[in-house]
Amino acid sequence: MGSGIAHRLHQCHMRVLITEAAVPTAVRRTVAFAEAVYEGEHTVEGVKAIGIENAESAGDVWNRGAIPLIVDPNAESRHAVEPAVLVDAMMAKKNSSTTITDAHLVIGVGPGFTAGINAHAVVESNRGYFLGRVIWNGTAEPDTGAPAPVGGHTYARVLRAPRDGKFNAHKAIGDFVAHGEVIGEVEGVAVRGEIPGLVRGLIRDGVEVTQGLKIGDIDPRTERGYCYVISDKARAIGGGVLEAILHSFKGLKVEIGD
Repeated sequence: MGSGIAHRLHQCHMRVLITEAAVPTAVRRTVAFAEAVYEGEHTVEGVKAIGIENAESAGDVWNRGAIPLIVDPNAESRHAVEPAVLVDAMMAKKNSSTTITDAHLVIGVGPGFTAGINAHAVVESNRGYFLGRVIWNGTAEPDTGAPAPVGGHTYARVLRAPRDGKFNAHKAIGDFVAHGEVIGEVEGVAVRGEIPGLVRGLIRDGVEVTQGLKIGDIDPRTERGYCYVISDKARAIGGGVLEAILHSFKGLKVEIGD
């Protein structure tokens, strides 16, 4: 979700700085800028994120037309950058450490935020009629705990860690798998697909996981191209964030040069 937001804001010529965890556990890694933590850089739909060591290096990356990304789980770099807008897109689904005073405009994505209390605006993240809606008073819908249906499948399409330990992948994103086929293992315990389909998302090989953590996603639609593009949900949320920003800065006058 965060990468979808960052991509949309970057495409609208905004200077975006992404802060990340030291060991990201993104599942849809092909479209997650978090991969830059491991690889140094990562491109999503033509937009590149480049890892930086400190916030002072962000300007160089912006000048190269890319998005700087820094390992900074508590977003401490906001003190050096002093952003006009801070977007908390961690999707923690619970109360966040983000406060309404962290920036001129603070936007929270999904449950855990209350507009006017710990964020100026909240963007709805629950699939359905209100997905992407900007909330200026109140909260997003509570977490349902249920995966969205894809091809008629909900829980069966999601892969979860069977125990704590290191994940070892047997398949890669983009591979087709049969029902019951082994996709990976955690400390010798096999992770099998419950439905046939295409591996659309899979956590990085060698990452330490905890029991129950989402580590993969099987798409029964078997459209390989879906593995490499931002989801409809992420685009909708990104649109909501963009709306909140443009609404809040509606009086801002921008001069566009040659």
